[in-house]
Amino acid sequence: MKKTGIALLALMLALGAGGAAGGMIAAREMPSVTAYAANIVKGDTYDNIVKVQRRLKELGYYRIAVDGIWGPKTLAAVKAFQRDYGLTVDGIVGTWTERSLGITLSGGGASSSDRELLARCVYAEARGEPYTGQVAVAAVVLNRVDSASFPNSVSGVIYQPGAFTCVSDGQINYTPDSSAYSAADDALGGWDPTNGCLYYYNPATATSKWIWSLKVEITIGRHSFARG
Repeated sequence: MKKTGIALLALMLALGAGGAAGGMIAAREMPSVTAYAANIVKGDTYDNIVKVQRRLKELGYYRIAVDGIWGPKTLAAVKAFQRDYGLTVDGIVGTWTERSLGITLSGGGASSSDRELLARCVYAEARGEPYTGQVAVAAVVLNRVDSASFPNSVSGVIYQPGAFTCVSDGQINYTPDSSAYSAADDALGGWDPTNGCLYYYNPATATSKWIWSLKVEITIGRHSFARG
């Protein structure tokens, strides 16, 4: 699996503690705004921010001095650009915003908040599953980030309305264990046991009629994985 190339400048999600595994709800529509992300740019570096500001200035979205500082004016310019270009309006300069801007940013790897949220999702959705199955759940999240059909950030994908049962039932707030963190790290490092799948579900508990129509590519533990 290709690495997402997403990194965060500031956002840390304040989430709580607890336990039980769930599944994915079939979500097919991308929301226009992701409310959970802000002040984010790939790489978190002065050079990257300068590249973003210069390009936005060329396009007329950024009208003050290029200073390499990720402030509210830069965030607002990124969101305005995303809105006009039909992208997820989350202020994140991820893969699709980067491509649309026509720039190449240096990858800084995943931020601590990306890793934390991904581990929380793994723990809530797949604790008790084989380790490979935990990595597979994290990989599905990252595959969605890389897909043009879904939001272009870890937070955007996980918090997409109706996408994950762990968000709707509050288990996303549970504290991950070491296995969940390791699974998140392995997925962020490029391991994708699903070979590009965008969906997974537990056949024993799934209620969506639509998700049963998907061709199952691989089954790991209790989860079936599909490309869509």
